Amino acid sequence: MQIHYFQHVPFEKPANIEKWARAHHHLLSATQFYRGDPLPDIKAIDWLVVIGGPMNVYEETTYPWLAQEKKFIEQAIKEDKVVIGICLGAQLIADVLGAKIFPNPYKEIGWFPVQFTAEAHASSLLSFLPRELRVFHWHGDTFELPSGAIRLARNEACHNQGFIYNKKVLALQFHLEVRLENVQQIIAHCGNELIEDRYIQKPEEMLSQKKDFRQINGAMQGILDRLFRQTAS
Repeated sequence: MQIHYFQHVPFEKPANIEKWARAHHHLLSATQFYRGDPLPDIKAIDWLVVIGGPMNVYEETTYPWLAQEKKFIEQAIKEDKVVIGICLGAQLIADVLGAKIFPNPYKEIGWFPVQFTAEAHASSLLSFLPRELRVFHWHGDTFELPSGAIRLARNEACHNQGFIYNKKVLALQFHLEVRLENVQQIIAHCGNELIEDRYIQKPEEMLSQKKDFRQINGAMQGILDRLFRQTAS
């Protein structure tokens, strides 16, 4: 299987997704927009993974490649590809599906629980997860639920934490893909966002959660396993 990922900045990487892909001998390729890479031939890829970044979906003047990226994501969905979006990636998917993207009432940075919906637990994709899971967040914006999408998770800080659309499009506002070194890099590059606020943790608190890192790795691997089985059959 050919998995292509969109990377927006050098310090946000596919991490646990890459680990899973290599363990299962899938092929990986990338468009690194910050380096000016071209878009791939859409016919040559099976899955598209859109990872995070500090920019906003509406900053096309500052990041002109966002317009091309949105068109590609929209085409991938139309062509029935598996599309996975994480954080900014989830917002980009919501945007191309016609949903509004806007600042969340709170910035959410650090380890906070999300509650999975009954619909999530009724799906083959997420039924193995507990009702509540502590996950890693780093976002200021959020999205409306696109028409036809199924809400997967929420918490007190952010009402829409994820959705699935047409069984093959998965959008997660939170991060299950990160590893310790990834969070260290994000802190190093975006530490100016770490102000005193209700849902913003201190760096040492974020980096000390070894059990949480293990749990989200397991959750990410389990979701990818099930998505592969579901779409390959």
